[in-house]
Amino acid sequence: MKLKQSPLYEKYIELNAKLVEFAGWEMPISFSGLVEEHESVRNSIGFFDISHMGVISLRGINLKEHIQKFFPTNIFSINKGQSCYSFFLNQNAGIIDDLIIYDLGLQENHYSEIFLIVNASRYEKDFDWLKQNLKDEPIELNNAKKGKALFAIQGKNTFRFFEEWSGHSVNHLKNFGCEYKEIDKFLNSGKIFFSKTGYTGENGMEILLPKNLAFDLWDFLISKNINPCGLGARDTLRLEAGLPLYGQDFDEKITPYEAGFGWVINLENDHEFFGRKSLETIGANQIEKKLVGIKILGKAIARKNCEIFKDGKIIGQITSGSWSPTLKKPIALGYVKINYSNLNEEVEVKIRNKFFKGIISKKAFYKKDF
Repeated sequence: MKLKQSPLYEKYIELNAKLVEFAGWEMPISFSGLVEEHESVRNSIGFFDISHMGVISLRGINLKEHIQKFFPTNIFSINKGQSCYSFFLNQNAGIIDDLIIYDLGLQENHYSEIFLIVNASRYEKDFDWLKQNLKDEPIELNNAKKGKALFAIQGKNTFRFFEEWSGHSVNHLKNFGCEYKEIDKFLNSGKIFFSKTGYTGENGMEILLPKNLAFDLWDFLISKNINPCGLGARDTLRLEAGLPLYGQDFDEKITPYEAGFGWVINLENDHEFFGRKSLETIGANQIEKKLVGIKILGKAIARKNCEIFKDGKIIGQITSGSWSPTLKKPIALGYVKINYSNLNEEVEVKIRNKFFKGIISKKAFYKKDF
């Protein structure tokens, strides 16, 4: 099967990026090297082409009333220019996908519009699921990314360089704030979507823009000696920040309670949504396993499916693991039986048939003061 390619694919070739298959896309794993790219974001700024991600547009009158059923989060709690993290759940409360909901407010023809940025591996399933469950609703459902590229600029200097490129101030936007508008400098190019969101644990922005402007932004950032970054650094950055990856750290067999995202669930709101009855039955205090952080002593790296032991008995499995360029030690996420999920609990992780001591920790190994 032919792999999908980003509108910015030729830029990868120009820089001799190392390419890999990811979720049906041919994407860069690295440009100058994983550690250099990782440290660029942690120390200053780096940018990513994330055009493999899905961007779904929902438009309609009284839009939220029609789509609230898809989300366990109360989407009436956000207003125009705000966004929130949430999930699509199946009827068993298993996670179909994790996503960010962006409220764009009133757009053309008095229609409200919402963007959903979803995982590349789940885009088609998400889109079909929405389509199936909105077939009798007066809601327009579209691929908002068609003909466009999706950027992520991440790091403490992000806002300064975006403003220099665009001529548009983002000082008024708070974390998770967003806008979808024409910018004076690019009036002939149509509307640009940008938000103060990301997947690295740093200040940052995600930007959806036409291909010609994506090329312009790429060239501008390169001219400022800002490193393009690949999926390798994106993975180590998100793991240090304790951010899960769909397909590794959760899937349709895992509930938000098990993954540690009970705060996303708004049962007190009384709105009906897919998976609500199962969540009410399970309850936050009746789970049997929990996603935790694990600091591994030594230099061995635990990978997905490595077993976790306590007193000679298997109590769980690793879901994600890597060397942390920031902390200079191996870190991991994994599920353990709830009785062994307390902070500072000592465990053993089996890596290549050897046992290494691990300490249960918070999922976020690195946290920046915003």
